Amino acid sequence: MGVKPNYTGDLRLSILIPVYNERTVVERSLALVLAAPLPENMERELVIIDDCSTDGTSEILKRLAAQDPRISLYRHEVNKGKGSAVRTAIEKATGDFCLVQDADLEYDPSEYVKLLRPLLDGRADAVFGSRYLAGEQTRVLPFWHSMINKFLTIVSNMFSNLNVTDMETCYKVFRTDLLKSIPIRSDRFGFEPEITMKTSKRKLRVYEVPISYHGRTYEEGKKIGWKDGVKALGVILYFWLVDDLYVASYGRGLLNSLTGTPQYLSWITRLLRPSLGDTVLEIGAGLGNLTGRLMAKKISYVAAEKDPLYLHALRNRFLRTPSVTVCQLDPENPAEYSRWASEFDTALCLNLLETVKDPVSVLKSLHGCVKPGGNVIVLVPQGKRLFGSLDRAMGHQQRFSVKELTDMIAAAGYRLERVHQLNKVGAVSWLIYGKLLGRKRIAKVALKLFDKTVWIWRRIDGILPWRGLSLVAIARRD
Repeated sequence: MGVKPNYTGDLRLSILIPVYNERTVVERSLALVLAAPLPENMERELVIIDDCSTDGTSEILKRLAAQDPRISLYRHEVNKGKGSAVRTAIEKATGDFCLVQDADLEYDPSEYVKLLRPLLDGRADAVFGSRYLAGEQTRVLPFWHSMINKFLTIVSNMFSNLNVTDMETCYKVFRTDLLKSIPIRSDRFGFEPEITMKTSKRKLRVYEVPISYHGRTYEEGKKIGWKDGVKALGVILYFWLVDDLYVASYGRGLLNSLTGTPQYLSWITRLLRPSLGDTVLEIGAGLGNLTGRLMAKKISYVAAEKDPLYLHALRNRFLRTPSVTVCQLDPENPAEYSRWASEFDTALCLNLLETVKDPVSVLKSLHGCVKPGGNVIVLVPQGKRLFGSLDRAMGHQQRFSVKELTDMIAAAGYRLERVHQLNKVGAVSWLIYGKLLGRKRIAKVALKLFDKTVWIWRRIDGILPWRGLSLVAIARRD
């Protein structure tokens, strides 16, 4: 368990540079970026996005790119804004870390080593350079400009629950694998509050370091204005309400919706907790939505996950929880279960069997991990007729009937004790969104409304006359 410390070997830093009409400073700025010191064994690539410059900047960039192989140049044929340019640059980046660098001379590239240190030490996933901590040099700028920046930072902190001193800073450095998995929707300067809100919601470890700042006045070419400040407030509020945290290729990112349904999670927890022993293995732990509720008062709780992004989220979440061990596990590889021989009182397989090719094989692999007399708890989606676009978006390969689930449990060598139907009202929503409307996700408003009324549905679930959305089976190893 823990975070990988101290990267070794050859590393690459991708420096993402959006450029728009900067012909007077761009050549000098890029020269500083190319000459800036980097940590040992690190190379650089400059991913430059020319956002449809019209003042001669494009010709300068083409000449520089032809002279230096470290420069990769791309052009937008229509001016789209900084956020759009950064989004394109992220897609093209090939380095281990990504750093956003404006093409003006406001920020000092000589401070790259300082920005990268928390990442290289394995302590951080993202580093923000703060103009308001004690940097070496900071140009004194108009009072109200600074006050607006600080006001936006305070508002961002209120909604993100991060305590940063400079949300609007250009200098933000990320692990590339994490940054590529975060969808960027803002086209202009809304990139800064958007990525800050999503960094918080993804539970990334954020560090701040002081940086120098040589800000420009509007006469010198500064582009951001008061209207962008107003829009930033809207971006903060929007991404506070909307959990748009994973790119489309991460279908299981839909699991993150469950973090916005605490009452539903409590419903599941109430059902599972009485059957848990003191030592628990959970495979396919995902983002830890249920792990965080079930691990309390356990002597040992192992959360296993295959996906590297979810594995990273789990490690961050339980970094300082000594009873929880996070480990990597491919649930479809029987050999990876051999590290545990009759070690656990309980094994949890929640929202996983529907995503694998051979569910029986997974249950058989779990069999050897559970002590004789221990139990296995399985949560799967029910109802083949409900299979639709929502299931495909989440990576489901099938839904199950009660008979199929009980047959699988018997084939894996367990004795079935009981099966619960769960969330019958949810089956109606799933039918509407996944079959009738063909949607890939359930609207946030609908999820919030459902969660606020779970106290009703939980009490009448047993008397509704149709099948539940999910099945929970509790089986025992004799």
